[in-house]
Amino acid sequence: MGMQWDLFCRVIDNYGDIGVSWRLARDLAARGQGVRLWLDDAAPLQWMAPQPRPAGIEVLPWGDPAANLSDSDVVIETFGCELPEAFIARMAAQAHPPLWINLEYLSAEAYVERSHGLASPQFSGPGRGLAKSFFYPGFTERTGGLLREPGLLQAQAGFDAQAWLAAQGVQRPTPETQIVSLFAYPNGALPDLLASLAQQDCLLLVCAGQVQEEMLALSRAQALPAGLLWQALPYLSQNDFDHLLWACDFNFVRGEDSFVRAQWAGKPFVWQIYPQTDGAHAPKLEAFMDRWLAGADSTMAADYRQLWRSWNGLQAWQGLPWPGTLALRHAQDWRDLLTQQNDLTSQLLGLAHKTS
Repeated sequence: MGMQWDLFCRVIDNYGDIGVSWRLARDLAARGQGVRLWLDDAAPLQWMAPQPRPAGIEVLPWGDPAANLSDSDVVIETFGCELPEAFIARMAAQAHPPLWINLEYLSAEAYVERSHGLASPQFSGPGRGLAKSFFYPGFTERTGGLLREPGLLQAQAGFDAQAWLAAQGVQRPTPETQIVSLFAYPNGALPDLLASLAQQDCLLLVCAGQVQEEMLALSRAQALPAGLLWQALPYLSQNDFDHLLWACDFNFVRGEDSFVRAQWAGKPFVWQIYPQTDGAHAPKLEAFMDRWLAGADSTMAADYRQLWRSWNGLQAWQGLPWPGTLALRHAQDWRDLLTQQNDLTSQLLGLAHKTS
């Protein structure tokens, strides 16, 4: 019999928080767990997770818990969202208080291994006497791993990319044309990227959101580079977003959720990290590149570093190194390395059973 999990998520912006939370809720439910997902804005689920949704997940509005709510076995606050005080008081009143976890942001920095699993005893407030544990996703065995649902790679192996693209109304102009996906925050390097792509035999698929709005504005102003082939996509469900990454030859992704899914896709990709005003995103980007490119071909690694820094505004644009066979092999080798880790949901379940 499964446990009762309560996941709390505040939808700050850009849908990354709710994206990770929904993937976790869906994975837990698929493994026989009961999940209550508490959201302050459930609207993105209309396109991210259209009906019918998996059994075992109840989506609830952020706020005070109902009096008749069953006890929690595990409570997860995602990304430091801070639980409602009434819910914390309810946790403290349980005969057997639940496991309380703060699911942190993903990073390749060294502090993650030191901080993963640390406890934070609560000495005041409604949760006095409880302890919160910090759970850090990551890329090594000493972290909480990455979200990877069972059967992901098998589904990928049986995926028909051409059929899926055709169903979206996308036609590859020639067999040699490379298909590129673009999912991005507002980015000052966008004109440089578009100019570079216009020199390639490629079709650019632009995801719905801010970058698509900018592309449409450039199109109306007739400011797109000559020769650029591109197509606007509608908002995609999480399943179809994964399919997009699998179907493309080169993926530009952003944030956390799409960043992880691009790695599971096993295709060359470029990551736009969430920009922070204090510049803290720069060392985070470098930390991942150091780990990801360790042992890679030196020329390819130098090209990637240049491109990623340019796309993230950390240096001037120096052109677009077009990925070849080496980059594809590296992406697949990296995916294979990550599959050796125990996935994030399995680790959470192990922790929950250990402490129950």
